[in-house]
Amino acid sequence: MQKRGAKSLLKCLKEWTIYTTADIVRDFDSLEKMEDSHIELDFHEVDSFDSGGILLLIDLRHRLLEKGKVVEISGLDEKQKKMLLLLEKSYSREKLPRRYENPLARIGKIVVGELLVVREFASFAGELYISFIRLLVHPCNFRLRETAYHVEKSGFDALFIIALTSILVGLVIAYQSIVQLARFGADIFVVDVTGISIARELGPMITAIVIAGRSASSYAAEIGTMKLTEEISAMRTMGFDPYFFLVIPRIVALMISMPLLIFFSDIMGILGGMVATNFQSGLTFEFFINRIHETLEVKQYILGMIKGPFFAFIIAATGSFHGFRVTADTESIGIETTASVVHAIFFVIACDALFSVIYTQFGL
Repeated sequence: MQKRGAKSLLKCLKEWTIYTTADIVRDFDSLEKMEDSHIELDFHEVDSFDSGGILLLIDLRHRLLEKGKVVEISGLDEKQKKMLLLLEKSYSREKLPRRYENPLARIGKIVVGELLVVREFASFAGELYISFIRLLVHPCNFRLRETAYHVEKSGFDALFIIALTSILVGLVIAYQSIVQLARFGADIFVVDVTGISIARELGPMITAIVIAGRSASSYAAEIGTMKLTEEISAMRTMGFDPYFFLVIPRIVALMISMPLLIFFSDIMGILGGMVATNFQSGLTFEFFINRIHETLEVKQYILGMIKGPFFAFIIAATGSFHGFRVTADTESIGIETTASVVHAIFFVIACDALFSVIYTQFGL
């Protein structure tokens, strides 16, 4: 900064490019507080200038003019002057008006979007139904090896997390039940509450939620990645049905695994309740097992395991559907994977509620 009478000369140095605008703006903030009314900006010693630097110069000059200062620019070559004139013609500091969207319009967009998803799912379900019919006509097309692979991945590999979750749920149910039943001197009925609630409702539900988190997301990510890399398009080009290779083996494998996983979850949940009961009220393991034999009918296990194939179909179909919805960008993989888990858990809970109504109506 140099003083030339009533005028202040400001020498600009180095680069005025899009990469240096932040530093330049920080240095120029002090100019708005200057008392000098006449400022000359000298660009003789600037090494490089691009459109970002020119736009910054225009903006800084307008800011100083609004403060009542006279701004003079010197040192620009012909090319830079032409660029300055060109950009200044279309320069505007007016803020774009914020677009106001009616709340009803937003709700309408959401509803229409969900209806489009329902329509896509109906189309997916129709193609899946046709593929199942073709498989029944030509059972030799069934992919046994792929199905066995998915039984291992979706079933056997999930045993540990299902066991841990079920034991903890059994512990919670038993502890909470003992606290309430002990007030009435009915501690022994904690066995009835724990056994029936786990075998009939909690075991299937916990298993389905865990599998929805593991398998629905896995199916959506795997199929989505295959669609992103155009492997599915290549399969169709070669005459292979993607549903035979990708969807049906996953659905069948999960429908086989789910009832077995539910039975395993029931055992682990009752085991957790047995441990909690022993610690909290002193009831022995032998008493707990004898009481379970007296009160817990085989019917309760069967009613819980009947839900397994339905839950499995919902989870596998939802995960595969969202995998096929992946578009040609990587962000959609994350979006569809998240949506697959959310929708799978929602439909599982809705299906469980429907089973509860049916069981009640038939007196089961």
